Amino acid sequence: MDNQTFIQQKFAEFYEENASKIEAPSSISQREFGFMVFKENVMVRHKRFGTADALKTFIKESAPAHAYHSTAYYETPEAKMEDKGWLGADLYFDIDADHIATKCKEIHDSWTCKDCGFAGKGQPDVCPSCGSKRFDQRIWPCDECLDSAKKETIKLVEMLMEEFGFSSNEVAVSFSGHRGYHVHVTNEVIRELDAGARKEIVDYITGTGLNVSFFSSAVGAFRSSPETPVYALNDVGWRGRIVKGAYEFLSSATLKNLIDLGIKEKRANEIVLNKEAILNSWKREGPWRPVRGVGKEELRTIIDHVIGVQSVKIDTMVTTDIHRLIRLPNTLHGKTGWLKVSFPFSHIDIFDPFKSAVAFKKGTVNIYVEESPKFRIGDEWFGEYKKQKVELPTAAAIFVLCKDSASLVE
Repeated sequence: MDNQTFIQQKFAEFYEENASKIEAPSSISQREFGFMVFKENVMVRHKRFGTADALKTFIKESAPAHAYHSTAYYETPEAKMEDKGWLGADLYFDIDADHIATKCKEIHDSWTCKDCGFAGKGQPDVCPSCGSKRFDQRIWPCDECLDSAKKETIKLVEMLMEEFGFSSNEVAVSFSGHRGYHVHVTNEVIRELDAGARKEIVDYITGTGLNVSFFSSAVGAFRSSPETPVYALNDVGWRGRIVKGAYEFLSSATLKNLIDLGIKEKRANEIVLNKEAILNSWKREGPWRPVRGVGKEELRTIIDHVIGVQSVKIDTMVTTDIHRLIRLPNTLHGKTGWLKVSFPFSHIDIFDPFKSAVAFKKGTVNIYVEESPKFRIGDEWFGEYKKQKVELPTAAAIFVLCKDSASLVE
């Protein structure tokens, strides 16, 4: 049996027992559905289902590699895109480790240039040998990847509730099934926003277009009285984010941290020597009380850094695309064999995707692993493996097979 047939067979067995747990979207008859088919490796879309039961039966019978629904609502979901009759769309955010700079990628991700065959680790923009941008990649999730995505998700949800005013009932969180999280906002006003309006939301969340000069020009300035600083630690929005972020950065910043930002050593040293005085005055008078030789340019440099830390790393295309297809909760991800899992945001700190998203919990499988990094399923660690036969629990075996890094052994 080839890998693909085996994986589909396991997916079919899973859905035979668990299709009833698939979470259908609201207003199901107004949604478009799409499915990635195993053998043909093509997307079948423009599907419509009148009921949740009909959807679950279809997935149970077809066992697709991926199952999606539209974020949008349509008059005629099964029609061609130009004839669907767009009625609105929910607001979705995709936080993926691919968009976050983590050192772990240099350890577990690998690539091979399609043009010259040069290979390496990490995620390059271009091949260092021939300049090509065409790669075969093997991308693996790890604790560091998913922890970084979790931190971004927490920042995003807090921003949506504290600064946009959405309630906890309007914001839902789920693990994507691979290397990140989805955040889903349902709101009647949001539903009507076009792509341009959603781009404005994206720009705010990512800190795009912030005028750094505006913030740094306020050095030493006051609102109406010396007791009320221009920017206070308890301010809301980006003004508060920048002040709090800069305050937190300076609180722990070393001389090396400041120099690494591009601040000249002499001025960085002045900041370190006067750190306590700067932070104390900050609480009373504003974001910066200049010390000799240190002023707006240094503050501007720190603010640039803070914006990068305080902004949220999201896949901007997912949020602005008003026709986007998004993965169905409690369906399997064809690149891992894991589930997309919804959970309360209040549980995000303790949520462990390597446990909660595991679908296959019985049996073992013999495989020959070409290469895989060390990885975790539940509380058990596996690998790293290189050109060897191993007997693994089904979940671990399917994970490596889905990564196209192994083959079945009779």
